[in-house]
Amino acid sequence: MDFASFVGIITGLFLIVSAIFLGSSDMSIFVNIPGMMIVIGGTIAATLVTFQFKDTVSALRASVIIFTQDKQNPQAMIATMLQLTKVARREGLIALSRVEADSPFLKRALAMASDASDETYIRNTLQADIDSLKMRHYVVQDVFKKMGTYAPAFGMLGTLIGLIQMLSQLDDPETIGPSMAVALLTTFYGSLLATVFFSRLQVS
Repeated sequence: MDFASFVGIITGLFLIVSAIFLGSSDMSIFVNIPGMMIVIGGTIAATLVTFQFKDTVSALRASVIIFTQDKQNPQAMIATMLQLTKVARREGLIALSRVEADSPFLKRALAMASDASDETYIRNTLQADIDSLKMRHYVVQDVFKKMGTYAPAFGMLGTLIGLIQMLSQLDDPETIGPSMAVALLTTFYGSLLATVFFSRLQVS
C-alpha cells in the first residue's frame, strides 16, 4: 500500500474519531451492536447474493494485499526493462533465464525469450495473461463497488427499523431522543464503510 493512501485513511479515521470525542465524552453512544449487524451482515449477504462465493472470497483476500503491498513504480519497471535489453545485447537471450525477477509475469516472459520462442507465441501468451489479470481485477473492484453501494443502503434500512421502533414507543417521550440516535447510527456505519474503506478498495 502506498504511503499517501495509508496516511489518507488514518487521517480520515483520526478526524472522525476526534470530532466524535470533542462533541461527546461518551464514546459508547456510537456503539450499537444491532446496527453493526444490520449494516455489515446485510452488506455481506447482499454481496454473496450478487457474486459467486469464490469471487467474494477472492476480493476479501485481495483487500489484504491492497493494504499491505506497495504499488509498483512505473519508472522502476522501465529501468528494469532497459537493463534487460542491455543484458540481452551483451550476453544473448539465453542470459535472460539467469535474471532474478520478482514479478511472475516478467519471469515467464524472460523464460520464453531465453528459450527463443516465437515472437507471436510470446505476445499471444503474455496478452492472454494480461487479459486474465484484468478480468480478475475487474471482478475484485466490482465486488467492492457493490459493497460501497450496499453499505449505505443497509444503513438507511437500519435507520428505518430504528424509526419504526421509536414510533411504537411515542407514549414515552423520554425514549424518543435516545431511540433516534440509535436509528441514525446505522446510516453513520454505512456511510463510514462506503467512504473510508470500500471507495479506497475499488480504485486500487
